Amino acid sequence: MYDQIASNKLRSAALIAVFVVLVLALGWVFGQATDYGYAGFVVALVVAFAMAWGSYWYSDRIVLAMSRARLVDKQREPYIVNTIEGLAIAAGLPVPKAYVIDDPAPNAFATGRNPENAAIAVTTGLIEKLERLELEGVIAHELAHVKNYDTLVQTLAAVLAGTVALVSDWMIRSFWWGGGRRRSDSEGGGQAQLVFMAIGLVLAIIAPLFAVLIQMAISRRREYLADANSALLTRYPAGLASALKKIAGDTNKLSVANKATESLYIYNPLKDYKGGVNALFNTHPPIEERIKRLEAM
Repeated sequence: MYDQIASNKLRSAALIAVFVVLVLALGWVFGQATDYGYAGFVVALVVAFAMAWGSYWYSDRIVLAMSRARLVDKQREPYIVNTIEGLAIAAGLPVPKAYVIDDPAPNAFATGRNPENAAIAVTTGLIEKLERLELEGVIAHELAHVKNYDTLVQTLAAVLAGTVALVSDWMIRSFWWGGGRRRSDSEGGGQAQLVFMAIGLVLAIIAPLFAVLIQMAISRRREYLADANSALLTRYPAGLASALKKIAGDTNKLSVANKATESLYIYNPLKDYKGGVNALFNTHPPIEERIKRLEAM
């Protein structure tokens, strides 16, 4: 189990590094293919930093608002408050704020830039349909995301994916409107620029797709890691395995879920792509594989 945790952490860090290189490379090619020169690289860096800064400070509020989550009423829902507090203390974490989403579909997610500013949101369906040990497994999974700074990693991945899409769109619009004549008046400059423009156009088309694939891969890695950490905290992996079976088998659809937040939930509330290359677009590992790993612990 500890080997699995270490491996997932290393691979997730490597994926983030590749993401950063992709953003900066796209900015550099954009600059070489247009009148911006090295300023394109600088612009990409500044845009990525600005978006990351905004997401770092405000992403939790945005996600909770988008999900229509409300602060838990301790008088109405003391059970969920006590469960989160008990597991947080056992994990050695500050107690995160507890939120509830009024929806019959069982699901949950964690958000926040660090353990001191974390929040866990659960649906009313989750509270009503899971047994105590199952609910503890889900809460422990979300606390693992908080402890491992997964919420921050996933936010940065989303921001970088958005930056790639923004720069790609910028490149395509620049080419369309006739940008990129910086070298046309120098000897051999026109040919060199045409090469950069061709490379830039190809990158502008495939980079957003590649960025989404990386983002999805990061999300899948973090889910395996959080499952393993949940089993460590509760000492009862069967609880989470049983919870995942119930969540996956529930027929209700989470009305507040969307493409921007789907990767945060313990189980993808939107339709998964099945099999082959299509599986690359899934935000979560196959539920059967997650259950299989938990039952083997």
